[in-house]
Amino acid sequence: MSNHLYVLDTNVLMHDPSALFRFQEHDLFLPMVVLEELDSAKKGLSEVARNVRQVSRYVDQILSGKSEADISAGLPLSTLHGLDSECLASGRIFFQTDLLDADLPRKLPGNKPDNTILNTALALKAAFSDRRITLVSKDINLRIKAAVIGIEAEDYRSDRVLDDLDLLHTGHIDLPEDFWNQQNASLKSWTDERGRSFYEVQGETVRDLHLSQFCHIGDATGMDLIVRQLQDERATLELIHDYTENKSGVWGIHARNREQNYALNLLMDPDIDFVTLLGVAGTGKTLLTLAAGLAQVLDESRFREIVMTRVTVPVGEDIGFLPGTEEEKMTPWMGALMDNLEVLTGTFSGGDWERAATNELLSKRIKVRSLNFMRGRTFLNRYLILDEAQNLTAKQLKTLITRAGPGTKIVCLGNLSQIDTPYLTETTSGLTYVVERFRGWERAGHVTLARGERSALADFASSRL
Repeated sequence: MSNHLYVLDTNVLMHDPSALFRFQEHDLFLPMVVLEELDSAKKGLSEVARNVRQVSRYVDQILSGKSEADISAGLPLSTLHGLDSECLASGRIFFQTDLLDADLPRKLPGNKPDNTILNTALALKAAFSDRRITLVSKDINLRIKAAVIGIEAEDYRSDRVLDDLDLLHTGHIDLPEDFWNQQNASLKSWTDERGRSFYEVQGETVRDLHLSQFCHIGDATGMDLIVRQLQDERATLELIHDYTENKSGVWGIHARNREQNYALNLLMDPDIDFVTLLGVAGTGKTLLTLAAGLAQVLDESRFREIVMTRVTVPVGEDIGFLPGTEEEKMTPWMGALMDNLEVLTGTFSGGDWERAATNELLSKRIKVRSLNFMRGRTFLNRYLILDEAQNLTAKQLKTLITRAGPGTKIVCLGNLSQIDTPYLTETTSGLTYVVERFRGWERAGHVTLARGERSALADFASSRL
């Protein structure tokens, strides 16, 4: 039996149903008020309601066929099958079977669920002095109250992708200026039938590379390459296309910095199926993505249409229900789409009639869809844009990405410093999760856009406010 006993708050299970199985060899305790709160939140079609119902199914399987004596002694969590290896637990789960705090001299007032959980934790601490009692909650105020009355409390950390956001890779790396000299006679280069230039390199530097990662060699005017193959200590690098102002653009848009050039290479690459773009406000994520999408839908006919969606989490007070069809309801949330389309259509010369005809054409090839109706769908030959993806959980992003059928490309855009979803942080966001999980897959690429290009005012505000 583990010496550590974790008391779980309701919001932990609402956030991650598999939290029951992520404490390894340690024991868990579920207060009765937690089961009551789960029961009151089980109805509905929201993500929280679905998570609650999944928790109830897990608990039902754990309790199945067990006697009252078995439940009092604690039930092994390892008896539940069908979970992945990351969720295997060897501890036991205890349920509150009596009023532990009946004779406790130090009680919090009122009948609030949070105070009831704290009273239960106090009773456990008094009853089991040989065990370390820890309350696990996503509610920072509950953790503060626990610390005030002497209960050890911590956040639920098992959903963290990284311990620190600084560890998240940027998608590109600077190689030493003498990189070519290090290759000596082992360097190989060739050009394929499509005119693409390749270099085969080797050495210790190759160990730090991963597939679809960009490499910059030399000073600001040096070479930019992308990793195409890795084998042992050998790597095949391809010279990327130059989309800067001095070269060809995409739908009238040119890359204004090195990271934007990397992003356009990923967005225009037919061999890349999944792209993630991170960056603060004004770095050009949506503009570059739309420009690449329009070029491949209208000019190259690589995709049938652009499908754009985003999570509908308001920044301020909710304005209530919106009238109209699905697309009309989503229109107020798609201001970024309209603003960037205005920029893209403004790059073409012509009068009002030509501009109106262009807007009519674009409206037929760009569809706005709600996340609420994505489950069960399959997108074929679509260019799917998931905007504001930092507000999605890992489970929600998995649901969306698995909608991709043959010929579909998915682009996830987000700013990790602007998370509006409760209980999500920079290290637990679904966007951070997919960036790390797709790292090293040859058909996925990631770039963190570092410099704002919207305006001098926006760039200054992003850095100083």
